[in-house]
Amino acid sequence: MQNKRQIEIGVGIFMAIGFAALFLLAMQISNLGSAYSGETFRVTARFDNIGGLKVKAPVTIAGVEVGRVQAISYDPDDFRAVVEMGLQAKYLNKIPEDSFAKILTAGLLGEQYVGIDPGGSEETLHDGSEIAITQSALVLEEVVGQFIFGKGQEGASK
Repeated sequence: MQNKRQIEIGVGIFMAIGFAALFLLAMQISNLGSAYSGETFRVTARFDNIGGLKVKAPVTIAGVEVGRVQAISYDPDDFRAVVEMGLQAKYLNKIPEDSFAKILTAGLLGEQYVGIDPGGSEETLHDGSEIAITQSALVLEEVVGQFIFGKGQEGASK
């Protein structure tokens, strides 16, 4: 009887460790486990098409995460998506004002994120700044459609 109880306790501990490991894995996959919780400053950018960009997506400079996407909205006046990013406070007044924001994809079909390429201006981004130069997401369906349409036009012209 005592031996059976020890086996049940061992199985219970094993299950608890398994659930904890699954939880940590889910946090890593959803990018919630590495969220920066310190002070941030807000920067916005406007894009024609954000593709599959989501709130909490990383914002990187040179491959280093410097912030997260905080909000995504639509501006009906200029028909563009407005992406609000929270950048870590240690980068305040260190990113040139004429920096270039683009939506990139991690891998071929991975998650989308915002990449910032620094410019050369002496002026820097501050809280409430807007990045004026942007490049929208590359939508795979549009690229495939253009390829197919281009091949169709090529065959028609022969």
